[in-house]
Amino acid sequence: MNRFAEILSGEISALEQQHLRRKFRSQSSPQGRTAVIEGREVLNFCSNDYLGLAADSRLAATAAQALSEYGVGAGASRLICGNMTPHLELEARIAAWKGCESALLFNSGYAANLGVISALCGREDAVYSDRLNHASIVDGIILSRAKLCRYPHNDLSGLEKLLAAGQEFRRRLIVTDSVFSMDGDLADLPRLVQLAEAYDCILMIDEAHATGVLGNTGQGAAEHFGLEGRIDIQMGTLSKAAGCFGAYVCGDRLLTDFLINFSRPFIYTTALPPAVAAAARAAVDIMSTDQARRKKLLSNAGLARSLLKNAGFDIGNSQTPIIPIFIGDDFKATALSRQLLEQGFFISAIRPPTVPRGTARLRMTVTVSHMAEDIDSLVRCLKKIFF
Repeated sequence: MNRFAEILSGEISALEQQHLRRKFRSQSSPQGRTAVIEGREVLNFCSNDYLGLAADSRLAATAAQALSEYGVGAGASRLICGNMTPHLELEARIAAWKGCESALLFNSGYAANLGVISALCGREDAVYSDRLNHASIVDGIILSRAKLCRYPHNDLSGLEKLLAAGQEFRRRLIVTDSVFSMDGDLADLPRLVQLAEAYDCILMIDEAHATGVLGNTGQGAAEHFGLEGRIDIQMGTLSKAAGCFGAYVCGDRLLTDFLINFSRPFIYTTALPPAVAAAARAAVDIMSTDQARRKKLLSNAGLARSLLKNAGFDIGNSQTPIIPIFIGDDFKATALSRQLLEQGFFISAIRPPTVPRGTARLRMTVTVSHMAEDIDSLVRCLKKIFF
């Protein structure tokens, strides 16, 4: 074994000893209520396909039509020759839906967060970030070389102290998930808007897990709290409730023009496949009009939270279809996940570094596709195994 192999082997062995090694599971079915995992059909409580659109026939038909018209790949970045009609139509549709002047597509939420934060901020600036923000936000701040100012999770008194003490920076950005992806709780957006306005900061929210889920027309947490027009930058993904792929950033037209010129992850990346953009536009049409689908999703999530609490499980402050079932011990969390899979329930264990040490959990996600008896059966099985 050469030196390089020894280094890699040692790192992997250390993860194995700490019960933190990640491995793939093979799924040979579309996203949906059930999944075929390693040849066996089980109930799927892992997916972010909240509205059941990932395998929706309407999206598939739209993508097939776009494939016949535009082919498979975009061929180049948007600024070369990859700026195709489906991209422009999707951006216009998102902007209208979100009530913003303009929207700009990115190839993933990760790329969007990197692209926005690193373009807006530099060494003379500060970024104020919730301690439980997604890794892509943290990495965007690191890439920007701005001062990272972390405040305790949802502790806006702590944030205000940092803001009051940090007047020397050229530009200040407050950035937060609106729905926290591992805890399922909400950021206090009304208070964040007040602080951003009081301290002359830019406010950016990551609506990845709120898009299509919250708000009367599924716009997200900004609509849920009635804050349309008061948040400078909204990022959302098209890979979760929308069932497709990619991400968007929306706000003033000046913002998107700035990103087109300064955001390296946008400038130097081949554009999304046009069929994906076309399917995402169809998904936005469904998300913005099908209120019954969203109501059923939220009803399912409420049922799951109620049953888990009544059974004695700690689910934190979840208010969304993301429901953490706190276990604490890494080994116990993975063992429970494995036992549940054996009993026909697919639900992943989440361990460090994705979550802080000592907070390993099962991350349960509820979708519109689940039936009440699915949720009840899972809770009964989990209670039997755990207690």
